[in-house]
Amino acid sequence: MTKADKYIAVVGCGYWGKNLVRDFASLGVLRIICDYTIQALTELGQKFDVETTTDFTKVLAMPDIKAVVIATPAPTHANLAIQALTAGKDVFVEKPLALTVEDALKIETVAKKNNRMLMVGHLLEYHPALVKLRNLVESGKIGKLRYIYSNRLSFGKVRTEENVLWSFAPHDICSILGFAGLPISVQAVGSANLGQVEDFCLINLEFEQNLKAHIFTSWLHPFKEQRLVLVGELGTLVFDDVSTDAKLTFYDQQAEIKDNIPVLQFRSKTVVSIDSASPLTEECKHFLKCIETRQTPKTDIQNGINVLKVLDLAQLSLESQGKVLSLKEVQLVHT
Repeated sequence: MTKADKYIAVVGCGYWGKNLVRDFASLGVLRIICDYTIQALTELGQKFDVETTTDFTKVLAMPDIKAVVIATPAPTHANLAIQALTAGKDVFVEKPLALTVEDALKIETVAKKNNRMLMVGHLLEYHPALVKLRNLVESGKIGKLRYIYSNRLSFGKVRTEENVLWSFAPHDICSILGFAGLPISVQAVGSANLGQVEDFCLINLEFEQNLKAHIFTSWLHPFKEQRLVLVGELGTLVFDDVSTDAKLTFYDQQAEIKDNIPVLQFRSKTVVSIDSASPLTEECKHFLKCIETRQTPKTDIQNGINVLKVLDLAQLSLESQGKVLSLKEVQLVHT
């Protein structure tokens, strides 16, 4: 591996950024890491034998850097992404893409102007279980979707800057939009029990053809739960990311009407085999492939904008004590 083969810069080496440093280093493409914390830089620089800097402008000025990976706090994402795109770099930015739809649209404009590619770090889209789940739904395994719900619950880590809606829900919103498209309306209720930001939130989504979904998020739950359930006419698929031996399960069950009475029928339960690949490694590989081939990323900038539209509307609903808001009627600008 020569120095010319290393063209990735990771900016932000904290809680999640260090994992991106590890994976891009293992793929042999990590050129430099950037953070304001000297201790983090020193430890990771030595561990992965990579150049370090506290100066983001230095990274942008390096001609051998093709792409910048941004894993800094969410409020900085838009500014750093715009700087990197303007400098002619492709960009991978962790979720959320930005904190407002307005900023996300600015990022899109800059990316198009500079003919650069941007990918959003919606990690679950690269999880082998979710990839398999999408394939099964598209093949008609469970028939027409009737209902979707998702739980993302844990005991901590408690945040003080972003609420549980913005911290937890982007994963599940992204997953659900992949099955149902953008919703017609959004409703969110929640409460701040420990501080100034909501640590519990329930989001209700309504889609075309009477399809409904809900997302339950909390960091005050007694145990960890990360589960996505899709109920269809011909059966139910469950993605349980906490499970060690049954990440994806198919329930052969149906509801029929007999003599004007709903009758539930359960036939069998089958654990679906999936690949054992690391979702983060698959995500990093996909980004590198997109840089090389110039293909549109699976989680491209439009994907990030759509997730932000729902987040923004959910936040407005949360602030209005659970008012049901239409995606078409509300001006989606975060104030």
